[in-house]
Amino acid sequence: MSELLDWNSLSFKHPYFFALLLVIPFILWWQEKKKRNASPVMRLTSIQGLEHIRPTFRVRFRPVLMVLRIITLTALIVALARPQSSNVTETVDSDGIDIVLAVDVSGSMLAEDLRPNRIEAAKKVAMDFIDQRPSDRIGLVIFSGESFTQCPITIDHEVLKEQLGEIKSGDLVDGTAIGDGLATAVDRIRRSNGKSKVIILLTDGVNNVGKVGPELALEVAKAYQARVYTIGIGTRGMAPYPVQTPYGMQKQMQEVQIDEALLQNIAGETGGKYYRATNNSSLSSIYKEIDKLEKTRVEVSSYKHYAELFFPFAFIAILALVLEMILRYTLFKSITTV
Repeated sequence: MSELLDWNSLSFKHPYFFALLLVIPFILWWQEKKKRNASPVMRLTSIQGLEHIRPTFRVRFRPVLMVLRIITLTALIVALARPQSSNVTETVDSDGIDIVLAVDVSGSMLAEDLRPNRIEAAKKVAMDFIDQRPSDRIGLVIFSGESFTQCPITIDHEVLKEQLGEIKSGDLVDGTAIGDGLATAVDRIRRSNGKSKVIILLTDGVNNVGKVGPELALEVAKAYQARVYTIGIGTRGMAPYPVQTPYGMQKQMQEVQIDEALLQNIAGETGGKYYRATNNSSLSSIYKEIDKLEKTRVEVSSYKHYAELFFPFAFIAILALVLEMILRYTLFKSITTV
């Protein structure tokens, strides 16, 4: 019976039978007309002597017969309309892609050539990118003078975005260890069962520290068949950097230095692609292009099952009909004219 209360899954196989409900008002009108025509007429000079007479129980409850008849017809019409409860089952077949975002969090990522600064701009577009990959497992690695796994590869994107939102410049020892960042990302993805392994490495500098050199990290990435997309973030020429001075934090214009040759080599050797993001718009476009290049194939198969619900209405119709017949030929027999 609970299926009847779920209107979202309720449907009727033969809804045109509901047109028969229009017959019910006609039946009521016909019965009322027949009752008036069949009623005898007696003319009295006064009804004062009849005022104390009360209708008997059988007279007062005679309309129950018509109510039962209406219930019978209504329930029968609904049963003929064949109410059904539909249940949809979906199976998802996905060729998942495992992705690791490797994000530079060095002090230079506070430069304001992107708004409000490089690191906040990178976090925003990464959030949008994650939302576009519901079927993929994604992890997060951060690096500066050292590297750290902020979030292991996971399908729980809400947790991932929460961890992404918490990263900030200064979380790690300052510097730019591109080799360490790439090596940690490869280590996160090397045990992946995904049909494709992708690393998106974003940095704004030149490798200057670290335990693992970029060349060695590149060879490891190739060995585990990880495709690396590299992004150099920062305008061309000079950019405003926040610098701590004896007078507080001030902005100073400094030259933007990105080892594009290294990033191009890493991307080219692994089958990826190198991009240069000079502003917020270009950074967003880069992630959208990577999203298109690494598209996950998802097939959704839907199966709809129907459960017949006409039986309760048929039972009500039969019950109301039987009850009407019993009352008509027993309790109300002597006063029933139809």
